[in-house]
Amino acid sequence: MSQQNVDVIRGMYDAFAAGDVPSVVDAMDPEIEWREAENFPYADGNPYRGPSAVVSGVFARLGAEWEYWTLAIEELLDAGDTVVAFGRYRAKHKETGKTIDAQFAHVWRLSNGKAADFQQYADTAQVAAAMPGA
Repeated sequence: MSQQNVDVIRGMYDAFAAGDVPSVVDAMDPEIEWREAENFPYADGNPYRGPSAVVSGVFARLGAEWEYWTLAIEELLDAGDTVVAFGRYRAKHKETGKTIDAQFAHVWRLSNGKAADFQQYADTAQVAAAMPGA
């Protein structure tokens, strides 16, 4: 089952890159718990519970505030029901014009083939420095 879990997560990243949010949401458990990194700008809603909370609290804000926000996956680690992703965020803030190239790690836990838990670890200082008021 673990390679299937890696495939689920890879598919989520591919769908996100293509702007296919419905496919990302479809891969989430209805009761997903999603946590942004401490001190990340969107951690104010932690933990987000359910796909609609993730879409409105994280994805919609990324789309509204950033000219672009991409993820480059460098490695996916298969740990059974847990998948760990390492990569980089590349983004440009709409208001400030500042860009980021920040490392991240994502820890996913899956249940019955769906993403049931997400924890982000990221270079929060770099992201905050690109936003207004920095």
